[in-house]
Amino acid sequence: MVALILGLVAFVGTNKSVVLSVDGASSNVKTFGGTVAEVLEKADVSVTEADKVLPDLGTEVTDGTTIEVFKAKNVDLTLDGEETTVSTTGQTVADLVSELRVSANSAVSAALDTSLAGMDDKLSISTPKTVTIVIDGAPYDRSTTAETVTDVLRQAGVKLAAEDRVSAPESAALVDGMVLKVTRVQTGQKDTVTEALPFETTQVSDPLLDEGEEKVTVEGTPGEKVKVFETVMVDGREASRTLVSESVSREPVAAKIAVGTKKKETAPAPAAPAKPATPDAPAPAAPAAPAPEAPAPGGAAPAGGTWAALAQCESGGDWHINTGNGYSGGLQFSVSSWLGAGGGQYAPIAAEATPEQQIAVAEKLRANGGWGHWPACAAKLGLL
Repeated sequence: MVALILGLVAFVGTNKSVVLSVDGASSNVKTFGGTVAEVLEKADVSVTEADKVLPDLGTEVTDGTTIEVFKAKNVDLTLDGEETTVSTTGQTVADLVSELRVSANSAVSAALDTSLAGMDDKLSISTPKTVTIVIDGAPYDRSTTAETVTDVLRQAGVKLAAEDRVSAPESAALVDGMVLKVTRVQTGQKDTVTEALPFETTQVSDPLLDEGEEKVTVEGTPGEKVKVFETVMVDGREASRTLVSESVSREPVAAKIAVGTKKKETAPAPAAPAKPATPDAPAPAAPAAPAPEAPAPGGAAPAGGTWAALAQCESGGDWHINTGNGYSGGLQFSVSSWLGAGGGQYAPIAAEATPEQQIAVAEKLRANGGWGHWPACAAKLGLL
């Protein structure tokens, strides 16, 4: 009887009640095991090195001990755009985020209290990053948890036109410190340009005019050509242009000049020289030398003085006048006449050229149209 009682006491003393929790599922276990490892073995709970056991396997158990086992599981996830598989003993998304030691401000595709065991969709985690966006010539920094270039541009309210370009593929994953350059591209814009068409000059013999004499019978008029270009603008600046059409909106009118062929009458023979003066008679006075022509205002006097006189009539002798009425310079060239006669090699408008350069261009005009280019002043000076 004493032995039976002692055996019963020993049985009761070594029997323990333990709470065993495996991945959150708890049960009460009666055991005679002395350590956590022995309890798990007798309860047919196998564990690996990746599993988490609390307390550890070598811990002696006592009556009422709670043993927790967290089985390691593989979770497929995308972290900052990179797909990976991690092993975790965490039970929820929050546990996994904590194990990964990512920022608490990270964007997570599932609620933090979601159980990892029952999660079907792949988990996506995007950590905070600072991205610099350069757009319309101005850079600015943006802190974001967006995963791709498209996402951060959408968050920033950047709308891309069909032709706009981004320095990185729109599907590319964001990385901290990335710089994104948005280039605005505009195509299909039209630019219309008008160009002058020079007129030709023809000469016709006129027997009623003396040899060497010329007369403008038809004033030459420059024509006009219209060109249409299609331009490509990049960030507000023209990058290229393509000619898409051109047409003549006004045909030039050729100038006609009558050239005299009439022979000049023979000049009478010169009179016999006067007899020398007698010693008592005074010698005839020498003819007075012609007075030199005054230089034209605004520059050196042109040869012969005709151009200076014409400039005096046209512009008051101011070779650099430009009143904004469409005519400029001493001889009052229009822009089309100035460029059509080659004045562009000297200056964009006549007022910016020297008197000599203006006269050189005027000589070309006179050769193609006579003095009729300056009808009023030419008539006033008797040149017509």
